[in-house]
Amino acid sequence: GSAVDEEARRRGTSIYLVDRVVPMLPEHLSNKLCSLQPHEDRFTFSCLMEINAEGEVVNYEIKPSIIHSKRRFTYEEVQAILDDPNSTDPYADVLKEMNQLSQLLRRKRLAEGSIDFDTPEVKFRLDEAGKPVEIIPVERLESHMLIEEFMLMANQTVTKHIQAISGNGKPLPFIYRVHEKPDKEKIQKFRDFLRALGYTYSVKQKLTPRDFQKILQKIEGTKDEVLVKEVALRTMMKAVYSQNNVGHFGLGFEYYTHFTSPIRRYPDLVVHRLLKEYMEPVPRKRIRELKKYLKQVCQTSSERERVALEAERQSIKIKQVEWIAKHKGEIFKGIISGVTAYGMFVEIVPYLIEGLVHIDSMANDFYIYSEKTYSLIGKESGRQYRLGDEVTIQVANVDLENNTVDFKLVESAPEAETA
Repeated sequence: GSAVDEEARRRGTSIYLVDRVVPMLPEHLSNKLCSLQPHEDRFTFSCLMEINAEGEVVNYEIKPSIIHSKRRFTYEEVQAILDDPNSTDPYADVLKEMNQLSQLLRRKRLAEGSIDFDTPEVKFRLDEAGKPVEIIPVERLESHMLIEEFMLMANQTVTKHIQAISGNGKPLPFIYRVHEKPDKEKIQKFRDFLRALGYTYSVKQKLTPRDFQKILQKIEGTKDEVLVKEVALRTMMKAVYSQNNVGHFGLGFEYYTHFTSPIRRYPDLVVHRLLKEYMEPVPRKRIRELKKYLKQVCQTSSERERVALEAERQSIKIKQVEWIAKHKGEIFKGIISGVTAYGMFVEIVPYLIEGLVHIDSMANDFYIYSEKTYSLIGKESGRQYRLGDEVTIQVANVDLENNTVDFKLVESAPEAETA
């Protein structure tokens, strides 16, 4: 490949930090030449699907195409149109029809056992110097889900297409997005964790995606929701790229790939190339070459994705810590998000900021860690601090160097902020 392709493969993905994007491709490509611009033609590779009233793909075409974008919307603009029954926007009808279809696809997907991990996220308002002025919880809109469902459907259709053109022989070399079943040990831990929170319904030895879904539905709207979702996520294996299709546990899909974001993810770019190449018969020698090449791509891309995710997490954490540093001494309500022998972690929920209440700072009693009940128990008083409990804390210390926050328990503080 070219030098640009080599570099894209090495990067594997674009990285989205709080204050900047580190693109996979040069910006002239990613933001201009390959990006959809209103009223301009762009060369595309399309997955055109015909979907019936049951939400099933009855017909599809995958082919090179030209797109002429008429308009660029933000998610908020689309949401405003969907919410307004009297919208006069020229695209209101088509957007509302798209929304109906996406809701149908979503209902079908969830009914078939797809797990919906709607985990909370935050975004930041920064000042000129790049310092956080405000932390804003991200609202998940219908317009987000609209795009999501169509992307999931396209990714599945493309993968099924590969099976179809492979015939009865071995499937053609391909990149799958796979997600294995959680291992037994992690499921056991998840079961213990739920029991510690007081949820006693049985968690089977062999968990299906639908079992996870039922658990998450049961805790929806309770104070434990954020916590259980976080632990359920940790119970899961990591999704990776592989030539060996083992299906996608979390989505409940037998066939899945990443096809929809070739500008920002290298596997998607390769999937586009494979689809194009497979439009003609492929010689055996080429099949062998592709297998070797794809093994490398899957490995590198999975690794780069892990690195990118960690960088994105750290970027958010840095800004959270910078923000809370300006609120030292202030009092907040939080939820106990982790319990250890040396103290407990508390999360200020709307801001998703986690800090440690060190056991040494809990001077009113001698606390003993109970692994079985995920709690700290006072030796004298019998007072319990349990995972998921709401507590009031004061911001005691912020270490900007190491990105850590220390909290102090406040016994009773009516003036606590919940944001």
